[in-house]
Amino acid sequence: MPSRNNLVAARRAADRAHQTLGDDVRRQRQDAGLTRLELARAAGIDDAYLGRLERGVGRPSLDTYAKLAVVLGADLAARLYPNTGPLIRDQHRARITEALLELLHPRWQAYPEVAVRQPARGSIDLVLHAERERVVVTAEIQSELRRLEQLLRWSAAKAESLTSWEGWAHLGSVESRSQLLIVRSTRVTRQMGRDFAKQIASAFPAHPADAMAALTTPTGPWPGAALIWVDLRPEQIRFIRRR
Repeated sequence: MPSRNNLVAARRAADRAHQTLGDDVRRQRQDAGLTRLELARAAGIDDAYLGRLERGVGRPSLDTYAKLAVVLGADLAARLYPNTGPLIRDQHRARITEALLELLHPRWQAYPEVAVRQPARGSIDLVLHAERERVVVTAEIQSELRRLEQLLRWSAAKAESLTSWEGWAHLGSVESRSQLLIVRSTRVTRQMGRDFAKQIASAFPAHPADAMAALTTPTGPWPGAALIWVDLRPEQIRFIRRR
């Protein structure tokens, strides 16, 4: 069952979408010099209903909007834009995150679920900040690898948007920003790793052993963007220090 908060958020999002579409219809109708009655008749809908639609009241179907768009000579597009990421997170990612936080040396300050707004909108799984070294690492944690190219592109876009995070100013001076990808090691993900080895090496050239040393010891320097595989078993989680 969806939570009440999720239902309320969905209702508000739908209200905003209908209001925007209603404003678009009204503006384009007026620009075309059409009366409401003329547009309603041409689109085959009730005049009074069109009035409610233009005010953002009611719940017209996409078919109704499409009929109006055809008459107005307009294009209709419905899309889902990334925002802060899904509310549902799989249990494997949660376990991996918890295990990493337990291993992390105290010199690293961890910020989970960091929301960024621009130019990309989304949520970074974990931001790590070493104040003394003035290094920030954006970490993405994946239990599966489905569309590697999209993952690499989206991770980079969110990392570039980190300065839009509301906590960015509190980090102080930052000299270096880098990325970390942590992936659950399975037969499928390892095969993808082999199939796209050159792309992965280009995006994450640092050795995982060096990255783990930097994360778990007091002096290890951050080696740069790295990918770390994780062996996830019911009784233990092991971060693999080899490629």
